[in-house]
Amino acid sequence: MPTPEFITRLRKKIGHDELWLVGVTGFIQDGANRVLLGKRADTGAWALVSGINEPGEEPADTIAREAYEETGVRIVPEYLASVAADSRVITYENGDRVQYLELLYICSLDSRDAGSAHVHDEESLEVGWFALDDLPRPLATTTVERIELAQRFLSNLGQGDAHALFMRAQG
Repeated sequence: MPTPEFITRLRKKIGHDELWLVGVTGFIQDGANRVLLGKRADTGAWALVSGINEPGEEPADTIAREAYEETGVRIVPEYLASVAADSRVITYENGDRVQYLELLYICSLDSRDAGSAHVHDEESLEVGWFALDDLPRPLATTTVERIELAQRFLSNLGQGDAHALFMRAQG
C-alpha cells in the first residue's frame, strides 16, 4: 500500500513510534443491496473500501476518494454509521506502528455511476459486488466487524434512528 506523504514525513521525525490515525471505511451498496469489496494486495483478504484521512481532508471526501482510487466507482457517503477507537495496535512489515480512530460510512452509488467496479490501483487484486449472504473468503477481521456495525446501523435506521453508533469502553 502506498504510504500517504504526510505519514512519510512524520516517520522521518518519529521513526516507528506509534501513530494515531483516522481510518475511514465505506459500506458501499448498489441498487441490488450488494456490497463492494476488494481483495487486498497486501493480505489477500477481502475487505470493505478504506483509507487514511489526509490532513485537512473531510472524512466523507476520504471515503469517496478511496472508493474511486481502489475500485473506479464513484460513491456518495450518506450516513456516518459508527465512530470507534480500535484497540489494536498494528505493526506493519517495516516496523511502523499505528492505531486507528475508525469512521464507518454507509454509502451509495453516485447517480452518475453505473457501478462497474474494477481494479483501479495497486492496492487491490480483485474487486466486486457481493450479496451479504454470499461473501468471498477470506474476509478481513475488520470487515466482518464493520459489516456487523453497518447492518446494526441500518436496522436502527429502518426503525427511525439515524444516530451513529458510538463505542464506549466497558466499566
